[in-house]
Amino acid sequence: MIGPDYEDPSIPTPDQWNAKLVGSDGSSERDALKAWWEGYNDPSLTRLVELAEKSNKDLAIAGERLVQAQASRKISRSLLFPSVDGSGSATRSLASENTGLPGGGETSESWLTGFDVGWELDLWGSNRRRLQAAAASEEVAAEVLRDTLVSLRAEVAITYIELRTIDERMSITRRNLATQEESLELADKRFSAGVVPELDVQQAKANRANTAAALPRFRQQRAAALNRLAVLVGAYPQEIESSISANGKIPSPANKVATGLPADLLRMRPDVRAAERRLAAANAEIGVAKGDLYPRFSLGGTFALQAMDSDSLFDSASRSYGFGPSFRWNLFSAGRVRNQVRVEKSQTREALLAYEHTVLQAVAEVENAMVEIREERARIDQLNAAVAAARKSRELIAANYGDGLLPFQNVLDAERVQLQSEDSLVESQGRLAAAYARLYKALGGSTSDDLTKEEE
Repeated sequence: MIGPDYEDPSIPTPDQWNAKLVGSDGSSERDALKAWWEGYNDPSLTRLVELAEKSNKDLAIAGERLVQAQASRKISRSLLFPSVDGSGSATRSLASENTGLPGGGETSESWLTGFDVGWELDLWGSNRRRLQAAAASEEVAAEVLRDTLVSLRAEVAITYIELRTIDERMSITRRNLATQEESLELADKRFSAGVVPELDVQQAKANRANTAAALPRFRQQRAAALNRLAVLVGAYPQEIESSISANGKIPSPANKVATGLPADLLRMRPDVRAAERRLAAANAEIGVAKGDLYPRFSLGGTFALQAMDSDSLFDSASRSYGFGPSFRWNLFSAGRVRNQVRVEKSQTREALLAYEHTVLQAVAEVENAMVEIREERARIDQLNAAVAAARKSRELIAANYGDGLLPFQNVLDAERVQLQSEDSLVESQGRLAAAYARLYKALGGSTSDDLTKEEE
């Protein structure tokens, strides 16, 4: 077979991850990533993922592209076999009387049926290379479908976590509004008693209004997240709103993650496997292009029954046939064929570089996700301490203000610090939960699904 035979590229990968993640067991078993979203123990999230798998439009489009690739591979395979065309005709004609030729004015009939056979001999393997390229392209489409599914599951989880994070931030804002309302009532009572100036009351009102002003922004952000989630699952926002539980908390992921080793990404991530299959397809196209440098040999034949009336069409005397070999050779093309070979070789080198880049990008995404998880954990530890101290501080300052020992500005500062600390903690908890989803996506997710079912 003309053209280079494909060899799996040897891509060096690190022996271990640069980032260290507590809770990673180093397992490389694919089953460890199966249904990872269920580890959040959130029924609403599980339902959304299941709905997205059934109704997401990008996933359906990728599925149709796989069907197209499967059909294209079968088309390429058909070139290895003979083709047979059947034909037939029945003609009734009247000769002109004004031509002066014999038979003028007479009516005649002609009946014809038969078939043509053609077979191009694949002596140089050009058509077999074409089949290799089509088969590799089919595998690319299958991996793209899997990658779409992996990304879809992660995006549903990340968007759902974002929505729950916004809900929690709104809840914190309302709780702090209730506390600030109590402070306003206290300041108003002390002002009515003539103990403090009106400034305390106005400052309390301004503080409460500034806190309440965050709620419209949160509602806008929540609506945007809900709409994104609706698109992901292939439904309308009102349907999604009714399908998720009210007052849900930020889902907590399982701390143990099977990260495996960097080399595992070559078989775990569908986008890496798709890049490798693109390289295989490009390599096979070199042989297809080189086929035009050689002569093409074909076997052809014709068998027909032809008669002037239908009664004698199938008599042995009506037979006619012809068969024999033929060849075609492009002797001069002004360099077109050789330059096409150069194009295919360059595209193969490009595909190799793209594959290497995909591997590097995959390793970087896993490293980034693990660093994000590690640092968000550390940040949450500090924010928990900050929230506890801020709450205690506000209680003490409020009590001292009530006793006339501290000015009201201390109360305002304490309330702002408490709100900021609690809001930052919830935001960080949401970032941590989403980081786990990004890590599962970067590791390749659950890609054992059978998505290669052919449509007849």
